[in-house]
Amino acid sequence: MTAALEPVRPVTLDEIRAARERIANTVVCTPLVRLQLGSGYPDIRLKLENLQPINAYKLRGAANAVAMLSDAERRRGVWTISAGNAGQGVAYAARQAGVPCTVVVIETAPESKKQRMKALGAELILVPFDVAWNAMDARAYPGLDGTFVHPFDDHNFIAGNATMGLEILEDAPDTAVVIGAVGGGGLVTGVGSAVKALKPGIKVYGAEPETAAPAALSFATNAPKVFEEWTVSFVDGAGGKSVFPRMWERMKPVVDGSIVVTLDQTKQAMRLMAEKARVIAEGAGALSLAAALTGEAGNGPIVCVVSGGNIDLEKFCELIAG
Repeated sequence: MTAALEPVRPVTLDEIRAARERIANTVVCTPLVRLQLGSGYPDIRLKLENLQPINAYKLRGAANAVAMLSDAERRRGVWTISAGNAGQGVAYAARQAGVPCTVVVIETAPESKKQRMKALGAELILVPFDVAWNAMDARAYPGLDGTFVHPFDDHNFIAGNATMGLEILEDAPDTAVVIGAVGGGGLVTGVGSAVKALKPGIKVYGAEPETAAPAALSFATNAPKVFEEWTVSFVDGAGGKSVFPRMWERMKPVVDGSIVVTLDQTKQAMRLMAEKARVIAEGAGALSLAAALTGEAGNGPIVCVVSGGNIDLEKFCELIAG
């Protein structure tokens, strides 16, 4: 199946602007708010993608990808692979379009994400992380023959993600750095495609947990790498086992690197957003702030993409306690 894929190419500003119009009635133009931390901290603004209808940025890409499917592709039904947020995005867009949807779900995904995908009409197939990751690479899963919507390695999905880059520069034209979590790379590739087309001097960084940081390893070696020390953590919405070669081609021109943070730094960022801005972020949604607070991205202005807020409240309270 991979041989039939179209070659990787840049996402153009025209495509991003067209995607913005296409998904305008589905997604929210989310607010950009300053995080007031006082002197001695970088100038940080939060792009609150946790306020999307599915509480995650993935709706942008999913809505654009589903909208661009042909009638024949829609008739086959759609399926995707997800730890929860991409699945919700595709299910939400599919329901709007009247298209059946199946999600191959990583079995360790939070129960709240599973229940929300079901509520959106998706049929769920629970699998271990390795099975899901391999299926994403192969773009196939036994028994599923509908139209596959890849959760990150998809040109139209990335163009939808990129629409938040337009919003960021409209709300904060003085932005110096944008940071977003890296799972497969679709978020940073999208945002990077938009902001660098408009202001090439802006730096774009990924953020990854220490338990799953293949992008940082790839940038350090200038080649797509597997992260051999990968372990599962509460940061279920980011941190892949590897950087796919196609995604490496997409990321290289528009992303400047990836910042690795500890799990404790991620928990502290979750707590800080809750205390200072009353924002609930899941682990992946807090990676960007954790990365900004390391100082590796400079003094700003830094826009941290809060990529999602889908976390069981009991788990959230447990993680930020103390």
